[in-house]
This record gives sequence, C-alpha cells and structure tokens, in this order.
Amino acid sequence: MTPLRRQIRREIFTLAVPVVLSSLLQRGVSIIDIFLVGGLGKEAIAAVGIGQLLIFISMTVIWGLSSGTTVVIAQLYGGRRQPEAARIAFQSILLGLILSLLISWVGWAFGKQGALFLGAEPAVVDLADGYIKIIFAVFGFTALVNILCNILYGIGDTGTPFIAVVLINVLHVLIAYPLIYGTWYGFGTAPQIGVIGAAIAIGISEGFGALLLLWTLYHRGVIHAGRFNLSLLKEVIRIGLPVFGDRALQQAGQTLYLKMIMFYGTAAYAAHQVGVSIEALSFMPGYGFSIAVTTAVGQSLGANQRDRAHLVNWEANRFAVMLMAGMGLLFFFFPYLLLRLFTTDAEVIRLGTLFLKIVAILQVPLAITMVLSGSLKGAGDTQYLLFTTVVGSWLVRVPLAYLFSRVLGLGLTFVWSVMVADWVVRMILLLIRYRSERWQRAALADGQTVS
Repeated sequence: MTPLRRQIRREIFTLAVPVVLSSLLQRGVSIIDIFLVGGLGKEAIAAVGIGQLLIFISMTVIWGLSSGTTVVIAQLYGGRRQPEAARIAFQSILLGLILSLLISWVGWAFGKQGALFLGAEPAVVDLADGYIKIIFAVFGFTALVNILCNILYGIGDTGTPFIAVVLINVLHVLIAYPLIYGTWYGFGTAPQIGVIGAAIAIGISEGFGALLLLWTLYHRGVIHAGRFNLSLLKEVIRIGLPVFGDRALQQAGQTLYLKMIMFYGTAAYAAHQVGVSIEALSFMPGYGFSIAVTTAVGQSLGANQRDRAHLVNWEANRFAVMLMAGMGLLFFFFPYLLLRLFTTDAEVIRLGTLFLKIVAILQVPLAITMVLSGSLKGAGDTQYLLFTTVVGSWLVRVPLAYLFSRVLGLGLTFVWSVMVADWVVRMILLLIRYRSERWQRAALADGQTVS
C-alpha cells in the first residue's frame, strides 16, 4: 500500500466516522420519536411519521443551501482561501434563517392539509396536527443545526458536529419520554401530552444545539460577519440550487410514493416508517461516507489534485459497500428482532419484516450511489445529480408504484420492490458519469474569485 493511499484511508475514516455517528444521531432524533411513541399505538407512529416527512420535504431548501456551502467552503479551504470561506459561511447562515422563517409559517399553516393529502385516517390526522405545528414552530433551530454542521464539514471538522449532536440527542431523550408518558423515569410525574411532548423535546434540544454550534463557530473564527452581498453567494447558489431541486423532486416523489403506501392502510404506513427508521442503521453510515467524500474531493480539487480525488472515491466506496452489505444481511436474516424494538403490533411486524427483506437487497447499489453522489457534489457537479433523481424517482419509482398499486392492484411486495429498481438505475447513471470524468469540470478554477 502506498503512503498516499494510507493517508487517504486515514483521512476518510477521520472525516467519516464522526459523520457516520452524528448522522445516525441526527436521524436519531426522529428515530427516537418513532421508538418512544411506539407504546401509544400505530396511529401515533403514523402521526409522527407524517410530521417527519413534512419536515424532510421542507428541509429541501436548507439542504440545498447547506450542500452548496459545504462544497464551496471545502474547495476554498483546499485552495487556502479561508477568509472568503468565513464570509460565505456567515452569509449562508443569514440566508438560511430568512428561509426558515418562511418555511415555518407555511408548515404551521398548512401542515394538517399535508396529512390529509397523504390520506391519513381521522385519528392519525388529529394526532399529527399538534405535532406538526410545534415542529414547524421550531424549524429555525433544525435548519440552523444543519447549516452549521455543514459549514464545519466543509473545513474538515466532523468531530464538533458529532459532539453537538450527541448532546442534542441526550437532551431530547431526557425531555421527550417524561412528556410523552407522564413519568420522570419512575421518580415522579410530568404532564402526559403524548406525541406533542416528542415535538416539544425536539424544539428544546435542537435550540440548545444550534446555539452551542453558533457560539463555537464564532469563537473559532470560522464565520466572519460582513454586509449581505448576493454576489458572495453566487457559487453557493449555483451549486445549491440543483441540490434543492434534487431534494425537492426526491421528496415530492417520496410523498406520492408514501401516499400509495397509505392506500394499503395505517398498519402498512406504520410498518414503512418503522422499517425506514431501522434502515437508517445503514443509510446514515452511507450518508456519512458521502459527506466525507464531498469534503475530501472538494479540498482535493480545490488544490488541483485530481488523482487524489479519484483515490478518495475508490477507498470510500470500498468501505461503504462492505459496511452496508453487512447491514443488509442483518436486515434480511433478523428483521423480527429489529422490529420488535419499535412495536408490538403483530401486523406492523409482519409487514415490516417484508419491508426489511426488500431493502436488504438494495444496500449495495445504495452504497455506491451515495459515495458517487458525494464525489460529484464535491466537484460541484450537482446538476447531474438532479438528473439522476428525475430518472430514478419520477421515471422509475413513482410510475411503477402507481402501476402496481392502483392499476394492477398488486400487493405491497411489488410496491416496495420498486425501490430496488430506483436505486439500481441511479447507480448505473452515476457510474457512467463518473467514468466520463466530466464531473470534475464543475470545480472552482484555481484562483477563481467568489467575492
């Protein structure tokens, strides 16, 4: 093994391991809510799942901004242009806060209509309404945590976000359980407010995390105050807009897909939500490697080290495939044990077992897709990622799911199986793009100014 390859492996693990853990914990806020409300029944699981879906949809704008910020900061740091990176970081935060205020209002006003659109039963809608209103009221904290973590990812610091997310999750659990069930872990009573308690816990814990991260970045000089100037955000917006479009189309397609799942009843939707929460055990590590690759490739290309960028992608792909394939085996052979941690509902467990066996099959193409996406994103080639989402989600997943569920009236096995087809198609398209090397042309040129 060459010294460069050893160095890259260390770099990937140094970047990826904290991101893997923090990504699991960030997703853990929603997973924990599903886990905690499981004792309230399948209606509560479905209600929290709907609220989280609406938040994911709303986060598309913030994810676009965060991704653009990460890529530009990584490339600027690779080119040793830290002062410009600090100014972009500050102004990305300001833009994110403005956008989050608008999103909060829309979610508060129309969240219930979103639950009705998904076809939720009346009991689920009633539970979801209060949960949705609260999580959108505190949406600014959720957005700020995401933006601040991505700024740190861009400079190559993945440890600080991990520490912050650990604290957020610990605080979330400490607050959520008593408010959901009305007991302070057997040492006293608390107001029992069910799913609303889970939402309140999100607001308090993420508010704490946002303030902690903001204070840390300011005192380390990672952000630098300056007059708001749209031209300074030109590259962030250029890179971030396709990511926003990618996430928006992905979430819109996911919403229609979940609406078709809801067609099979509350138990099917609850099984899907629990299954997705369990799948995060593999998905979030894949996402962690993707973020690590985005940072490492961005900094490599910013320093005009293209061969190094290729080695980063290769090494990250190897580790992601091994890890996620192993998780796929766990999902396939031990689904009952995993599902039983979340619910005792026999029908939800039966359907969830089917779901986990299907997602076990797609772990390898998903791993390759996520790492390749990180490489292209690190170069700023986000327009092609948008293209793969259009094909995979809107030309494969949604049409096939509609055909199987509404036209042919087939069972859930067929509807869930289209997820495999979706990710295989995306993997093939990304492999073609990566081999062409056209993705590297989107990187900032050496010395290019963004001010």
